Amino acid sequence: MQVVILPTADLACELVATIMERQIRRHPDSVLGLATGRTMEMLYDKLVLKHIESGLDFSKIRTYNLDEYIGIPPEHQGSYRSYMNNHLFSKVNIDISNTHLPLGNAPDIKDECRMYEWNIKANGGIDLQILGIGKTGHIGFNEPLSALKSRTRDKALTPETIRQNQGLFDSPEDMPRRAVTMGLGTILEARQVVLLATGNSKAEILAKAVEGPITSMISATALQLHESCVIVADEEAASKLQCRDYYKWVFENEPDWQEFRIG
Repeated sequence: MQVVILPTADLACELVATIMERQIRRHPDSVLGLATGRTMEMLYDKLVLKHIESGLDFSKIRTYNLDEYIGIPPEHQGSYRSYMNNHLFSKVNIDISNTHLPLGNAPDIKDECRMYEWNIKANGGIDLQILGIGKTGHIGFNEPLSALKSRTRDKALTPETIRQNQGLFDSPEDMPRRAVTMGLGTILEARQVVLLATGNSKAEILAKAVEGPITSMISATALQLHESCVIVADEEAASKLQCRDYYKWVFENEPDWQEFRIG
């Protein structure tokens, strides 16, 4: 695991966007794993800008999102399909048939989960997986006690997750209580993983995820097992990391990061 700390959320998002841009330019038919949430909105804005200003080409890109709410159709304004269409897919030249999210209103949810897993494997697996982190330490909707080898499945959401996300719905009671999510085992099979964390509210849980023991109570700790995982955080989110001076030194001095450094 590598940790990169940048002064602001804007710079953190710019770095992740640049990592994604490099992947797309080097491998135009890449399979990307995508996330949703407030942290990702700035990231997708930057990708759209790269498409408009420098011709970043999404025409052969394939995508798989981490999760989707159960019980609402894709066209529902609170669905993650709507989120992705609004924030990214409708603004770049991606083939919408190459964009994949679990179908939250599928007649057989467990069969939908099995097919989602099969589809990822049939497309060669995920080259670059983008993640955020929830306040309980979840990645995707892998809530506490998620098995470290779990696969795509239906999952009950915690009251904390429901409180965090219900503001995205017109009425709080409309917030679904369950979701389909990629499992931790699914996520860990991606060839490269990048987690983006910004803001003071993520500081305590990020420190536990990066520097604490691996535990099913904090699903993001499973990323410590991945051989190519990068954590990108702004100063606020990184404020409780014990080794932040070392992480900064590595970013400023290691050749692998030279093309990404500021100034």
